[in-house]
Amino acid sequence: MAVRIRMKRMGRKHRPFYRICVMDSRKQRDGEAIEEIGTYDTSVADKSKRVAINMERVDYWMSVGAKPSDNVATLIKKVKQNKFGTAAAPAPLIAPKEPAPEPEPEAQEESAEATTDEGATAEETPSE
Repeated sequence: MAVRIRMKRMGRKHRPFYRICVMDSRKQRDGEAIEEIGTYDTSVADKSKRVAINMERVDYWMSVGAKPSDNVATLIKKVKQNKFGTAAAPAPLIAPKEPAPEPEPEAQEESAEATTDEGATAEETPSE
């Protein structure tokens, strides 16, 4: 019999909770377990308290040939090394940028007239 250490999903929709179980690999994910050796709750804010595993039982089952799934192997490694990291702080709120004020239409007309007047006087002086 091929024995695996894997997670069994519990909880409700959009609120997962997992039991870390020793199971026959041919059983379905949420099927009958040989032994339940821990829990993993993703909704706990403190990352170090999300996982609770009986490491003595994990070592026993691995010594008799049980293989952990990829996710369980990662959790076991983190528990052994006590390296869970820290939860990232939320990004600071930034006020939206206000659009630059548009210049008034009267100011644009006056500046356009001033450039044409200057150009006209500059043309007249050299011809004289």
